[in-house]
Amino acid sequence: MSDGNGGVRPVRYGVIPAGGLGTRFLPISRTVPKELLPVIDTPVIELVVAELSAAGIPRIVIVIAPGKEALDAYFRPNERLERRLAVEFRQDDIALLKRPEKLATVRVVVQQEAKGNGHAVLQAKPLVGAEPFAMLWGDDIVLSETPAVAQLIEARERLGGGSVVGCIRVPKDKVSAYGVVAGTPVDERTQRVLAIVEKPSPENAPSNLAAVHGYVLEPEVFDILEHLRPGRNGEIWLTDAVSQLARQGGAVWAVELQGVRYDTGDKLGYVKAFVDAALGRDDMAPLMKAHLKSLGWKAPGER
Repeated sequence: MSDGNGGVRPVRYGVIPAGGLGTRFLPISRTVPKELLPVIDTPVIELVVAELSAAGIPRIVIVIAPGKEALDAYFRPNERLERRLAVEFRQDDIALLKRPEKLATVRVVVQQEAKGNGHAVLQAKPLVGAEPFAMLWGDDIVLSETPAVAQLIEARERLGGGSVVGCIRVPKDKVSAYGVVAGTPVDERTQRVLAIVEKPSPENAPSNLAAVHGYVLEPEVFDILEHLRPGRNGEIWLTDAVSQLARQGGAVWAVELQGVRYDTGDKLGYVKAFVDAALGRDDMAPLMKAHLKSLGWKAPGER
């Protein structure tokens, strides 16, 4: 937690679990990882890496499953295409081509067996070591003035260290889709976590504060994951490890994120992200609005 000089150790590593099969996006996910599906012209995984980079995190580990090696290739130089573009003096396209590889130092490790998202995070331990790290899900986007992961890092520094869980408020009848926080209030946007209950029924949910998007984690979570017994469906869950960390007296905080969240691992969430991105781009918004108007849709305030 401390850097040895009374301060909070900086977060210099990011971990992105991206090993899911993406069955909700079949048949395209047979060959294209869902994290490479584009939001206009930028794949979801680049948006996640860019968020970590914007928060000052220079080293990123992506955990993939066998068959998803395209995620590794995406962040590697493509010299053949670069040479072709150079011959045609297409400098703007060269800049776009090289953008992903310049975001951060990206390493990819393979989770050989699907044993749960906690097990996926554990695969990053040899590269992260005894450092605190940010963990973002590979299909979750938050658009905000301050990057969501930077909000978690700021809270960690303000609270003197510890692990931090990103959260949103959800309707009570939707809690069974999330890990739900049981905690005690610290301030308007922060709680001290007592436990995280994975996918409770609405009547058994301790709150409507749902864990989403990602975490900033102290390295002690790796030790817990190594010894954690499989939970629901025989898998090792990260929420179980974070709950155990809190029960052992570790400082774990829940912070309500500010911004607009998209679950791009869900078809509707992905379409919302795509449409909103188009409406937010100067090169596409006028044409997109005209198209929607031709279908009978009206902008807010229009009659």
